[in-house]
Amino acid sequence: MSGWYWIGVSVGFGAAAGVLVSGFAARLVAVAIAVATAAGLGRGLALGGLAGALGAVQIVRGALRRGGTTGGTAALVTGAALVVAGLAWIPVVGYLEAIALPAVAARLRRRSPERYAGLRTLAK
Repeated sequence: MSGWYWIGVSVGFGAAAGVLVSGFAARLVAVAIAVATAAGLGRGLALGGLAGALGAVQIVRGALRRGGTTGGTAALVTGAALVVAGLAWIPVVGYLEAIALPAVAARLRRRSPERYAGLRTLAK
């Protein structure tokens, strides 16, 4: 059981690293994913870093697109990354984080409109 626990903690820390990196490099999606995967390798498993980056990049890009400031968004995502890292110490939660973060991003991507119509709808 001890081995499974530490793998879960490593995956959770990798997810936290992915969330942290995507908060600072959300406009450069490929860079955020590459750095988060490398950070995941350094902390344990690259799968967690990749999952965290894929999940958080969608949320951060949406916040920036809707008018959030870069510094404020990065500060909030840093807090979220600390929460994700703290939750990784709970048995099995690290695995759940690696599954839930990309699932939330996929759901947000499906629900977001393709393009904002704005005032063009009034011109018709």
